[in-house]
Amino acid sequence: MPKIEVWQLKQRQGLPLNIKERYTERSIIDWYNFYSGQVYVSFSGGKDSTVLLHQVRKYRPDVPAVFCDTGLEHPQIRDYVKRVENVIWMKPRISFNKVIDIYGYPAISKKVARFIRDMQNPTNRNWNTRNLRLTGYNRKGIFCPSQKCPKKWLKFVDSGIKISEQCCDFMKKEPFHRYQKETGRFPIIGVLAEESNMREKQYLNQGCNAFESKTNPISMPMAFWTTKDIFSYRDKYRLSFSKAYETESSTGCMFCMFGVHLEKEPNRFQRMKIHNPKYYDYCINKLGCGKVLNFMEVKY
Repeated sequence: MPKIEVWQLKQRQGLPLNIKERYTERSIIDWYNFYSGQVYVSFSGGKDSTVLLHQVRKYRPDVPAVFCDTGLEHPQIRDYVKRVENVIWMKPRISFNKVIDIYGYPAISKKVARFIRDMQNPTNRNWNTRNLRLTGYNRKGIFCPSQKCPKKWLKFVDSGIKISEQCCDFMKKEPFHRYQKETGRFPIIGVLAEESNMREKQYLNQGCNAFESKTNPISMPMAFWTTKDIFSYRDKYRLSFSKAYETESSTGCMFCMFGVHLEKEPNRFQRMKIHNPKYYDYCINKLGCGKVLNFMEVKY
């Protein structure tokens, strides 16, 4: 049974900003006290984590921020993070080019990339899973349409182009898990439920603070905020965001191809060609993202 009902999330998303701030403050303090101050802020240098860090340090200025330097960030993001105090820089143990060579490119969406990965790696043990991805029928003969790979993307299965959702696991999640294991600190992250179905489901299942989680205890004290709230908070407290937001509405990994087929032109790669041409050349030509985008029929 969900911890939070959908109507409760909608109600909280509609609250005025000052009430949301108080609610978030309470969640932050509860998390801090529960772990006796052994917490940290997962800091990407993006707008959401910038607002989160400001809120946390209003009440607990001693809390460190942790930034994962994947090498895939916008250069303006890295420049911004360098100017923030008390930030610990972590690095992944594997490079992006090795990730795509061994596991595959992050393309289409995390869900579909997982489906394609299942079908591109056949074994005697995963026949039922591959059949589910191909036909939508599970081992009991029940039709599960949400577990079927869209017909449009089946062409990738035998394309010779590896596709996988695992990039984030190696490039971002692993360094944070390593930091947590080394220090015993627990994360506070700045994600919004409105950003994806996955994040909404996560919030509905655990609320702001996942105290009960035995495998992944995290705090998401701003999950019920909206993007509009983020910019209102910035204006209220006169915060500055990274200059990357002068050309981008989102500042995730530059070379990620998740969702690019849904973007209006100029898409993220077309903008990269204009604003960061050296990164564009490396991404499209040396890493081979161009061949993936061609196969997706996405202009770049």
